[in-house]
Amino acid sequence: MASAPVIDLHTHSNHSDGTQSPGDVVRSASQAGLDVVALTDHDVASGWAEADAVASEVGLLLVPGIEVSCKTTLGISVHMLAYRPDPLSAAFLGSMEQVREFRADRLRRQVDLLRKDGFRVELGEMLAHAQPGATLGRPHLADALVRAGHFANRDEAFAQILGAGKPYYLPVDAPDPVDVVQMIRAAGECP
Repeated sequence: MASAPVIDLHTHSNHSDGTQSPGDVVRSASQAGLDVVALTDHDVASGWAEADAVASEVGLLLVPGIEVSCKTTLGISVHMLAYRPDPLSAAFLGSMEQVREFRADRLRRQVDLLRKDGFRVELGEMLAHAQPGATLGRPHLADALVRAGHFANRDEAFAQILGAGKPYYLPVDAPDPVDVVQMIRAAGECP
């Protein structure tokens, strides 16, 4: 009897809040014994080509995906996974740009609040350490606070000031999940 394939359908690279390049995510998945992996960065598809090239090299099946940030009318945050949406679809591109703008606005507001309270953190410094075109978020802010010497590690920054309910947590505006489902359906499947 053949063994079932080992699958992970939710991974992130440094194109969003992961720490490895898309290719290294795939290499790590292969080294961990996975047969199938989905690269589902937050609100971007920019790592798919690199991940696909490495998947071909190591003999792993890559499922291109994306994690879309949503918020219900009750204010509940939802992270929706979509697999194989067409990244060139106008509906897809417009929605992802809108979500990235929401995230960028939240990050600017968080940096302003932190700076007012004496934290040494700069948006430009975060951009300099991020992958070009990456979706920046709280993990990037936490890393900047660590580099500035405010915290020992990312987990500590989240636990003390950036996590939900903490002093510098700000909710992100995001589209309604129903609208995101319609966008995903309108985008169609990637070729």
